Amino acid sequence: MSGDDGIFDATVTAQYDTLHGAPTAAEVPVMVACLDAWATDRKALEFAIGTGRVALPLARCGVAVSGIDCSQAMIEQLRRKDGGQDLRVVTGDMASERLEDHFSLVFLVFNTIDNLTTQAAQVACFENAARHLKPGGRFVVETLVPPLQRLPVGETKLAFAATDQHVGIDQFDTVTQTYSSTHIHFEDGGEVSRLTVPFRYAWPAELDLMAQIAGMALEHRWADWTKAAFTATSTRHISVWRKPT
Repeated sequence: MSGDDGIFDATVTAQYDTLHGAPTAAEVPVMVACLDAWATDRKALEFAIGTGRVALPLARCGVAVSGIDCSQAMIEQLRRKDGGQDLRVVTGDMASERLEDHFSLVFLVFNTIDNLTTQAAQVACFENAARHLKPGGRFVVETLVPPLQRLPVGETKLAFAATDQHVGIDQFDTVTQTYSSTHIHFEDGGEVSRLTVPFRYAWPAELDLMAQIAGMALEHRWADWTKAAFTATSTRHISVWRKPT
């Protein structure tokens, strides 16, 4: 395994499905149904494919799923799962890695656009998605709406988890539009682990501009995978941009 997996190394990967996959498992079938309908040529590319929590069920629907991920540890975890050996997956940066193929669907879910911590990298990600799309193809992003309305004036920290096993705190810098998520885990044996992950948040309108720069236009925006209306109080959004035919 490579030594440059960054934050998503073997230790984080070993816990990833339990900590992040399980809480969202119930909505995966609804998500997969949406993605399946948008993969009109039965081919899809997932940026940040990770451990395959979405790619594998989508592949079982008959979609040929390819993937890009920067973490070799995550890819190895995917390979150990049923069907994981059948997917075409490359190790690389989703903002620049290029597959010699084109797709009707490119998707990036679970807030992962925020893992690109500069505006330039996020723009490059949109441009890379557009390069991989066939005319009329769609780029789908699931991400959070920055929760700044919940911050008291002058405050920079916001708790997002507080249990006996896990404390999570986001810290925001509104000048740079960056934030970090700190996870503190309390193990049964008394051991305590801490992980801080850097992110950059972007407002939906800013993402629309990135799509425009990449030659795509907004087709849909919903509050969740059931296609509920996106409103001023929505905490996340599913956005679909389309490349011209």
